[in-house]
Amino acid sequence: MSLITVPAGQGTGFTMTAGQRLRIVDVEGGQTGDLLSYRTGSAREHLSNGRTFDYGGTIALTRGHVLWSSESEPMFTILEDDVGRHDFLYTACSIEMYRRQYGVTGYHPSCTENLTSALGALGIAVGSLPTPFNVFMNATVAPDGRLTIAPPLSKAGSGIVLRAEMAVTVALSACPGGLCNGGTTKPIAYELLDS
Repeated sequence: MSLITVPAGQGTGFTMTAGQRLRIVDVEGGQTGDLLSYRTGSAREHLSNGRTFDYGGTIALTRGHVLWSSESEPMFTILEDDVGRHDFLYTACSIEMYRRQYGVTGYHPSCTENLTSALGALGIAVGSLPTPFNVFMNATVAPDGRLTIAPPLSKAGSGIVLRAEMAVTVALSACPGGLCNGGTTKPIAYELLDS
């Protein structure tokens, strides 16, 4: 399979079999992508930041780390990582967030909308979304606990490869936010690679 582009500010969904690899690429550099997944056929078992932090003992996730499900099962293993900086703390952006934090009064695309729509098209109806794995997002935690977001460290062509450890339904959003993308929204791309 060749690279499939997710246009700036939009999302997509797809399924993976156990052992397949997902390669996500920052096409132009400086763009984050929100990734959510559920065990195929389940609206209950999802990718979990809490379980991942518990079992990995770190919030700095990179090559060799496992991303765990809410049912304490390995969901993905990070096989390759050109960047080494991703976020699993921040929730998906939403229209409510844009209104409260940035004073947006009209419509604004969001990862919540993109992810919910992509999952729904694949038969997974969700209420509130769990926290996505925010690939390439450059969030740091200060010694006093404050969170800060800086532009991604990813360059054009930077990628991350995740191996599915179970059959999963995946939603991926090219985040439409400005702050976490260095001020501009750009596309991301992905491809599925057989084991």
